[in-house]
Amino acid sequence: MSGMGRTDDGRGRLGNVLSNLAVAVGCVLFLGGFAWGAVVYQPYTVPTASMTPTVNAGDRVLAERVDGADVRRGDVVVFTDAAWGDVPMVKRVVGVGGDKIACCDKNGRLTINGKPIEEPYLQANGGALLVEADGEAPASVEEFTAEVPEGQLFLLGDERTGSLDSRVHLKDPGQGSVPRSAVQARVDAVAWPMNGMIERPEAFAALPGGVSSSGPLRLQIGAVLAGVVLIVGGAALGAIAGRSARGSKRAGTDAGVR
Repeated sequence: MSGMGRTDDGRGRLGNVLSNLAVAVGCVLFLGGFAWGAVVYQPYTVPTASMTPTVNAGDRVLAERVDGADVRRGDVVVFTDAAWGDVPMVKRVVGVGGDKIACCDKNGRLTINGKPIEEPYLQANGGALLVEADGEAPASVEEFTAEVPEGQLFLLGDERTGSLDSRVHLKDPGQGSVPRSAVQARVDAVAWPMNGMIERPEAFAALPGGVSSSGPLRLQIGAVLAGVVLIVGGAALGAIAGRSARGSKRAGTDAGVR
């Protein structure tokens, strides 16, 4: 009987060790994921509907702090430029230095260096854009052309009927473009409401330079969730081990009395 008591007690101690280890690792993952996210990402509240339907007015987004040199076509960025009011704005990069931007081709599409670009994020607007005879919504309600100087970015809102974007500044120096240094962050996800990650448009991937990679947000969320699972699982294991140890002690006491 005493040998069995020692075995059960050993299992209880092992359970406690595993429980403490799981909780400790879980806390590291949970807190580390949040800390990592706080260093890499900046939350913003989008004030206008110029990026509808990708980002709506009032949405809370998570934007990765990046250098303007890392920005690629198709990125949704947060930037501040004096010519645009010197306040943070959210727009999509459609052209980089050396690009010739034009709209629209015979099918109503934006072209970059003569290559038409499919923009599926515009189609979700329903009737927000003017609809041409063939039923397709044009990429812009007014035609325009612009050449982007080196080191600059040409930006448009996804809601092309009301967005005050590079088209409004075509007569400014740089034909509506802003310097890469004006970029503060790249939007990776809509945090509230939880609409998820903002994917890079495939059409821009075929152009020189391709598209940017997603930030580490998925890894950070995974670390936080894994931490929660380990903390809860470790606490449950500790409770089970504690009950097992108490049951073993009672059994040993009863055996001694007999």
